Amino acid sequence: MAEIIRMPKMSDTMEEGVIASWLKKVGDEVKAGDILAEVETDKATMELESYDEGILLHIGIKDGEAVPVNGIIAVIGKKGENIEEVLKKEDKNVPKEDVKEEIEDSESKEEEEEIVENTEVIEIKEQISSNGRVKASPIAKKLAKEKGINLDQVKGTGERGRITKKDIESFSPIQSTILQQKVELPKIVAEESFDEIPITQMRKTISKRLTESKFTSPHFYLTMEINMDNCVEGRKRINESSEIKISFNDIIIKACATSLRKHPMVNSSLLDDKIRKNHHIHIGVAVAVDEGLLVPVIRFADNKTLSHISLEVKNLAGKAKEKKLQPSDWEGNTFTISNLGMFGIEEFTAIINSNDSCILAVGGIKEAPIVKNGELVPGNIMKVTMSCDHRIVDGATGAAFLKTLKELLEDPIKILV
Repeated sequence: MAEIIRMPKMSDTMEEGVIASWLKKVGDEVKAGDILAEVETDKATMELESYDEGILLHIGIKDGEAVPVNGIIAVIGKKGENIEEVLKKEDKNVPKEDVKEEIEDSESKEEEEEIVENTEVIEIKEQISSNGRVKASPIAKKLAKEKGINLDQVKGTGERGRITKKDIESFSPIQSTILQQKVELPKIVAEESFDEIPITQMRKTISKRLTESKFTSPHFYLTMEINMDNCVEGRKRINESSEIKISFNDIIIKACATSLRKHPMVNSSLLDDKIRKNHHIHIGVAVAVDEGLLVPVIRFADNKTLSHISLEVKNLAGKAKEKKLQPSDWEGNTFTISNLGMFGIEEFTAIINSNDSCILAVGGIKEAPIVKNGELVPGNIMKVTMSCDHRIVDGATGAAFLKTLKELLEDPIKILV
């Protein structure tokens, strides 16, 4: 008698399947284990295997069409059988309520088979059909034979434990040996929890401005390594005699200000259909606070000494953390520096601050081998990455700026001239 082929439930969340393609056509002989079609589920494309033998008498769903779980998709039987009577009888005798109950009963039975009472045990069961044959797709069988894999050792992930091509490709003999053993797992007692923190106005502003910058300014990035040996030694000598302690960040601010004087396009901003080349140099210094990030501004940085810059940075950073900054303290930047070197970050990229054409991301100083006078010697290397707005600054312009910055930091006496 003809057998009805229904859409199986191939995943725990599957409600319907789409016939991606039929691999058999009406009139073809079908054997148990043959793949009838490829089915797209809500999670993957899987093979639909036949568990019956005979002639494919009817295909009820075309390629690309969807059918709910347990819906009729094909009929397999003997040549010449009247499939119309079979289909009418099936529709008449299997109401939707019964179909739903059959699905639930089947799922409940499968769940019961998987439960092991009083202990959490992982046990791999062989995928054996009622006639003692290991269930595997033809492709999986062929691939297993080529690789010399014993199908008895493979755990099937297909329908009803059928072994698929993917199972063979991901099979590991070592994993199989471990999985076939009973492993008692400890019971973990835990619960999910979380805190919801309201977004502050500062965080909203940061989000809005940086999103606008990232998606309106075409960013490109230039990275350069700088030998900081002379800078390390120079800072040490300065701090031995100075009452005001100079940081590497203070030196970088001064070096950037000097470099900007030589490369004014990097100190520019875009205003609608105009490019404003700023003659003044106001450098924004990114400062992390609890609520986010503030960028106080060192105005006319190129005209200030290292001591002046150091005092001003410390003052502005303190005001930022105490929430005492005024609009005049963070407005008007023409270039920005973001330094994460003190946190151990070696290299990163930053998003351009509003109205600027560039931002310099500064990493930490790291001891590394360098070549000096033809010999490999220990040195102090710092990486900087400049994000540039390609509407204003071209690659060559940005590279020229970094070249000047490198020269100044590798011979810091030039900064004071």
